[in-house]
Amino acid sequence: MSEIMQLVDSEPKYITANVSNSHNDVVAFEIKLARDMTIAQLKTKLEILTGGSASTMKVELYKGDSLVTSFNNNDAKLGFYIDCDGMRLHVIDTFASFGFDNESVEKFELTKDQYEQRNDSVRNFLKQNRLGKYNEEEMQQMEAKRREHAEELLNRAELCTVGSRCEVTVPGNPTRRGTVMYNGPLEGKNGIFIGVQYDEPLGKNNGSVAGKSYFVCPPNYGGFVSPLSVQVGDFPVENFDLDDEL
Repeated sequence: MSEIMQLVDSEPKYITANVSNSHNDVVAFEIKLARDMTIAQLKTKLEILTGGSASTMKVELYKGDSLVTSFNNNDAKLGFYIDCDGMRLHVIDTFASFGFDNESVEKFELTKDQYEQRNDSVRNFLKQNRLGKYNEEEMQQMEAKRREHAEELLNRAELCTVGSRCEVTVPGNPTRRGTVMYNGPLEGKNGIFIGVQYDEPLGKNNGSVAGKSYFVCPPNYGGFVSPLSVQVGDFPVENFDLDDEL
């Protein structure tokens, strides 16, 4: 029992996450959040930072460019969904998509200058407290990190020439060896992906994604990963023949 309590106590109480929103789809800032906060409390916090309304807000969780889940249970704890730093929370303003286009409804709109002059606006609050995009130093740091990440991604992708031997290391999976079979974009996804034919059936496909073939290999021998997960080098095929073992 004491060992279980020690494991629980050893879990970090806070996580850091990047935040983007449906207005610009750009990661704007990084925030530190308590793992035991509810999704309702998270939305209230994001309301202040993004200008969206907590009552009509939809929050999605991304790992890189891949959607992990949507936060549909406001009573759930954040730690139930997020177990590591560096994931992205994407805030969607569903109010903007409700479609109040009925001509019989009079629309209330502020000009940009009128909104700038309001003292009770979310934008004014962010400016006064130097939060989000109004924290110039933080934004410069975020932009520098983004450029550094993009440059590293491109440099690693250039090394992944088709036909090269490689090792693939993805968190939560064993290190796998294989051959680079594809280098480029995937339809419907952002970024560059490296297609690998593994030496063992430890993949997820046969070189196809969503019905489109990018290379050909046996079922479960293919996979597509980020260039950052691929190390190109002299990685000979390992001997998996167990018949010679005593």
